[in-house]
Amino acid sequence: MAQTDSTTTDLFIIGGGINGCGIARDAAGRGLSVSLAEMKDLAWATSSSSTKLFHGGLRYLEYFEFRLVREALIERETLLRAMPHISWPMRFVLPYHRDMRFESNTPTSNLLSMVMPWMKGRRPAWLIRLGLFMYDHLGGRKILPGTTSVDLKAGAEGAPLQERFEKAYEYSDCWVEDSRLVVLNARDAEARGAKIMTRTEVLSATREGDRWRVETRDTDSGETRTHHARMLINAGGPWVGDIIQTKVRINSREGVRLVRGSHIVTKKLYDHDKCYFFQGTDGRIIFAIPYETDFTLIGTTDAEHDDPSVSPECTPEERDYLLNFANQYFKQQLGAEDVVWTYSGVRPLYDDGASSATAATRDYTLKVDSTGAPLLNIFGGKITTYRRLAESALEKIGEHLTVAEPWTAGVPLPGGDFPVDGVATLVAGLRRDYPFLTEGHALRLVRAYGTESRQILGQAGGLAELGRDFGATLTEAEVIWLMDREYARTAEDVVWRRNKLGLRLSQDQIAELDDWMAARRKAATAAE
Repeated sequence: MAQTDSTTTDLFIIGGGINGCGIARDAAGRGLSVSLAEMKDLAWATSSSSTKLFHGGLRYLEYFEFRLVREALIERETLLRAMPHISWPMRFVLPYHRDMRFESNTPTSNLLSMVMPWMKGRRPAWLIRLGLFMYDHLGGRKILPGTTSVDLKAGAEGAPLQERFEKAYEYSDCWVEDSRLVVLNARDAEARGAKIMTRTEVLSATREGDRWRVETRDTDSGETRTHHARMLINAGGPWVGDIIQTKVRINSREGVRLVRGSHIVTKKLYDHDKCYFFQGTDGRIIFAIPYETDFTLIGTTDAEHDDPSVSPECTPEERDYLLNFANQYFKQQLGAEDVVWTYSGVRPLYDDGASSATAATRDYTLKVDSTGAPLLNIFGGKITTYRRLAESALEKIGEHLTVAEPWTAGVPLPGGDFPVDGVATLVAGLRRDYPFLTEGHALRLVRAYGTESRQILGQAGGLAELGRDFGATLTEAEVIWLMDREYARTAEDVVWRRNKLGLRLSQDQIAELDDWMAARRKAATAAE
């Protein structure tokens, strides 16, 4: 059955990743009418498959991307204040050794080869310290502590590392729950008037005079619908090029470069809460990060990925590359049997003609096609700068529609209305008022929902009053919240994007959760 919306919205956004949802939130908050269509779940692709770091991008300094790094460093602290439940400071340990090398084609490597050819591509300690000094000061750091030196022979940071590492530098960056960031932006956009449509595939978008006619299909029900909008925003991530060619059907000289980043997760490899920044003899870097309390996350790779329709997977070769890289640093030698989970995402980078996937810019590019009703295509970008990308997009939109002043800086996301250092206080308050919660359960709720944790728990006087126990502290009350408030429809949405309890639940438990959610959806549909 086909339906047609009689109203015309200001913006129709294609793509429910961080860029699409960030733009929807910003635009709705400025009074624009917004519709957003995502063909699957929010953040189901790139935006849930990052390295989970909210960082300036230390290595981008080697490519002289100073504007990108400065903007990202400023954003770290702006966003820490807006979402202290899903993002928090983390210290990064960078072990130093004489064999560290630049990737051969970086501007810094080329310059150093000219003035200091005897270094043969090695990174001198003074240059690393200079880079860290710039990293400390480019963004006007106020909350995060600066760089220090670490004696690996004396501190806990050196305990899991091989004896040959004696010295390290320690600097600050941040962690972020990437897929939750997307969902919270979507929720806030909806609260400000946006229409968020998940499981909604855009079939076509056609210019009709000064308007766009957009045809969509609900992938669950099969229902088709026609929408009208004054401006179309293509935030399709890896599909941005495909949308231009097959949905909008226009010619464009702009291109996207798809780069696959794969990660592995192992059991916890060390006891402290700091991240390691490892540099290889090939010039590449990887991170080893404390993950979900009992695990260690290692990544990422950079590999060309030609076809967005091919689901990215961590190949055995990428897995072994990461294991061998980590084995150059850790005393404990890792094998394939130590890997408990892998995931992979595709970064939709702007095609700047760089010689390698690693060298391709992580900056974003916004292009408007004004041959008729305006179309804004979003290329590239990174999680750390998503809010600034949205502001830049609104500047472009403002050339065609009346747009109010920027507003998102410092405005908390849902559940984030508490101080940056307030997590412990929230956890203590939950355990006081809900004494049946364990420390781990209370912390998980606060890290996911912040001050909204109490809305999930309600008046419960015991764990049984939260309904069915699906395992690993996941209760019926929480799943209902995720279905009714956070767009979750399947168990996969819940245990791999709204949280990472898939690491702790068995396949049978996940299947039972999926059956329960399907039955609840069916009952809700029947009651309509």
